Amino acid sequence: MSARKVRLVVDQIRGKTVNEAYALLQFSKKSAAEPVGKTLRSAVANAQVKSQDEGAMVDVDTLFVREAYVDEGPTLQRWRAAAQGRAAPRRKRTSHITVIVDTKEA
Repeated sequence: MSARKVRLVVDQIRGKTVNEAYALLQFSKKSAAEPVGKTLRSAVANAQVKSQDEGAMVDVDTLFVREAYVDEGPTLQRWRAAAQGRAAPRRKRTSHITVIVDTKEA
């Protein structure tokens, strides 16, 4: 999915608590909400595992989306048949989604 489409969804969750972000993504009509939601769940799981390694337990209710941004990924070049035996290029764009969560106390 193109970075431009994903940025519309990521801009909505930036700075929100994790629970608010989950609610926004769950009811969003954008198809980019699914990969952004997966990335958010992964970031929360990583925060919980990292806190267990440090000996403290993090509460999901205290987490918020500190940073969220989307960068362009590689573009796949494909071709599709066009009129009069020609070939028309198709660009399948990809994106890199980054979500960083942090606690309110930090």
